Amino acid sequence: MTEKTASAPTIGVFDSGFGGLTVLRALVARLPRARFAFLGDTARLPYGSKSRRTIARYAAESAQFLVREQGAEFLVIACNTASALALDAIQDAVPVPVLGVIEPGAEAARVASRTGDVLVIATDATVQSHAYASACRARGLHGIEKACPLLVPLVEEGWTSHPVTAEVIRIYLDELNAEAAGKGLNPDALVLGCTHYPLLRPLIEKAVPAGMRVIDSAEAAAEAAVRLFNGHVSLPAGAATKQTELRCFATDSVDKFERLGSSFLGRPTGKVELVDLGG
Repeated sequence: MTEKTASAPTIGVFDSGFGGLTVLRALVARLPRARFAFLGDTARLPYGSKSRRTIARYAAESAQFLVREQGAEFLVIACNTASALALDAIQDAVPVPVLGVIEPGAEAARVASRTGDVLVIATDATVQSHAYASACRARGLHGIEKACPLLVPLVEEGWTSHPVTAEVIRIYLDELNAEAAGKGLNPDALVLGCTHYPLLRPLIEKAVPAGMRVIDSAEAAAEAAVRLFNGHVSLPAGAATKQTELRCFATDSVDKFERLGSSFLGRPTGKVELVDLGG
């Protein structure tokens, strides 16, 4: 057995902010014996207001930090905008397997849907990219996307169970279902196309029509990562009780990251380390 397979592998997880900690949470639950390095490029968010070229540069620099500086042997892009607009650039920038969140989310919808009609809620930047619609179409699905710009700030405000948030969700989903009905579609699956949205899943599940499956793209990405990762690096045996090794990095606002990150991660983030990736 080589040294690489004998030691705990390092998985790098990248997001433009800290919403991607929901993906990290799902990964830790499935691969507790791995090492994890998470980077939130908080100094340069939001990515959605930047050009595709700038997003690709920022994402590639973040990926290179995780691989070159933290020794990541596998990379999960826990950012819908970067997955939609910069996945090819990231794959070109690093010599390790790279997985985004959009393809796994669309694949989970394919498995869950019987009608072939799928709803997607996401940020404006992700919706404008039409990445989910394209991924759904490639799987024989009809995907209808809707931007829900109020949901991220409500999550970051901590209003994950607030009546105001529940009402906002109801309005968005009513509009989306009305659009689907107007097109003669019968959607039976809803993809959460933003890594903040898993914190709203209880409210969302109460708001969807009976029988509609809610697809958590963070969970779907973690499942896909386990399948792909296990095909490249073997996890060490006999260390199931060992505490997961986790380091978190941010390019700005480490105090905010530490304060809000625990709700996304489901555990304390620990001391978040500040890194400078340039302008």
